Amino acid sequence: MIIEPRMRGFICTTSHPKGCEQNVKNQIDYINSKGIIEGAKKVLVIGASTGFGLASRITSAFGCNAATIGVFFEKEPSEGKTASPGWYNSAAFEDEAHKVGLYAKSINGDAFSKEIKKQTLELIKADLGQVDLVIYSLASPVRMNPETGILHRSTLKPIGDVFTNKTVDFHSGKVSEISIQPSSGDDIENTVAVMGGEDWMMWIEALKAENLLATGATTVAYSYIGPSLTEAVYRKGTIGRAKDHLEATAFAITDSLKAIDGKAYVSVNKALVTQASSAIPVIPLYISLLYKIMKEEGIHEGCIEQIQRLYQERLYTGNKVPVDEKGRIRVDDLEMRPDVQAKIAQLWAEAVTENLAELGDLEGYRKDFYNLFGFDVDGVDYKIEADEMVNIDSIAKV
Repeated sequence: MIIEPRMRGFICTTSHPKGCEQNVKNQIDYINSKGIIEGAKKVLVIGASTGFGLASRITSAFGCNAATIGVFFEKEPSEGKTASPGWYNSAAFEDEAHKVGLYAKSINGDAFSKEIKKQTLELIKADLGQVDLVIYSLASPVRMNPETGILHRSTLKPIGDVFTNKTVDFHSGKVSEISIQPSSGDDIENTVAVMGGEDWMMWIEALKAENLLATGATTVAYSYIGPSLTEAVYRKGTIGRAKDHLEATAFAITDSLKAIDGKAYVSVNKALVTQASSAIPVIPLYISLLYKIMKEEGIHEGCIEQIQRLYQERLYTGNKVPVDEKGRIRVDDLEMRPDVQAKIAQLWAEAVTENLAELGDLEGYRKDFYNLFGFDVDGVDYKIEADEMVNIDSIAKV
């Protein structure tokens, strides 16, 4: 079938298998160009099919020659209907890993559930024995607590006051003002339940209980801080409370792993185009300005460049892992450079619909967005029919 992007709001409802495959190959090529990292050898990636999770799996496998198990929740294809992009990403990753003799298996299901945790533990026990790195990179708007059965829904809201600022519709390029009402009721608690560290801790405790964590094992979760421009709706909003909880959980996990000399870290990464960030007001405008400046400075990074640097320059240097005053790994250092942020603040004040194409990198934003779904990828002929029925032969069926 000829596959084209179909938009519904901020989400693309189709994905292109060949575009996703090429995206994965491009990331693998980048990792191969950077040389071997003396790092983890048996890796579990929870949330392994897109964004930072996919980049972590690729970096682990092709950068460290590691065996990887990936857990994700993706829609399989059916006749005439494409799979979600993460399904095609994972299929392409496993194909490439198997070609070079790397172990790679996946589990598709709700990572918050007891069933998927149990299945993952059984797979590790049967095939790997133990893991020495656990990446936690889940991004979901909802979570059912497996202990209480309560379904929690996260919200993106400021706390205390209405938030008003600029945003942009990245499809039309229209800059407008938006106001977001503050949180109320159980908004904060629900957002913390979904996006905080509770499930991360559950995974580590489950692995520890079955003796599936190697001595000296490391676990890393991903977070974001961002600039003062976005802090009212992000870091000081409901999501920020969840990130605070996530970061506090890292210390609790490290304490729980003392017997095996294990460590837990939160890595603060840079702002990038993701399905989630595209739906957050203010963020698309901020990212379009950020991209323009970082590209001009020659310091722009995508997911794969960020994670490769995290592994090579932070986690596996042979020295103590560098952290900030709150114990966090910072690979958002280039984004948060004072000169970069000063330029963004200046451009932010000037940005309107008529000049955004000049001041920002809206085209770069759009391209990255469509790339998430396998569209607008260089080297892919979208006029040729593509087979939507891509299987992942090695996937562990539920």
